Amino acid sequence: MVQTQANSQQITPFLWFDHQAEEAARFYTSIFPNSKITSIHPKARVQGQPVQPTIVSFELNGLALMGLNGGPHFSFSPAISLFVSCDTQQEVDELWDKLLEGGGQPERCGWLKDRYGLSWQIVPRILGELMQSEEPERAARVNEAMLKMIKLDVQTLKEAYEA
Repeated sequence: MVQTQANSQQITPFLWFDHQAEEAARFYTSIFPNSKITSIHPKARVQGQPVQPTIVSFELNGLALMGLNGGPHFSFSPAISLFVSCDTQQEVDELWDKLLEGGGQPERCGWLKDRYGLSWQIVPRILGELMQSEEPERAARVNEAMLKMIKLDVQTLKEAYEA
């Protein structure tokens, strides 16, 4: 097994950007704690066009990712998203607002697209706990409340559970 990262993570998400890999990595690492750019590969040519940098390796709160300046041939889709578990409503609010900065778009049920088109799910950890209730009626009410939301709201989810 070949590992390209210094940590023991075997699988690394690899993100294709048009030309903003370094910009995106700097944006993401400014948002999440314990995050950093680990390497920037020198400029190269992709399909005859100069790009700089070709590949950026970075970590978001310990998760290794890589970004590629691959050109306009592919774009992100909601079929792949980064799921972020949050401990508090304050954390949900802060990450939501920061990831939307500069042209992001809110979506339903705690999803959003950032300015680069990458989809994120910003989810309070308690949602999973409430949805796993041994009382199906409670879980159904929580699910129904979540489906009506854009950004997830912990208090509203708890109220649906207790109703």
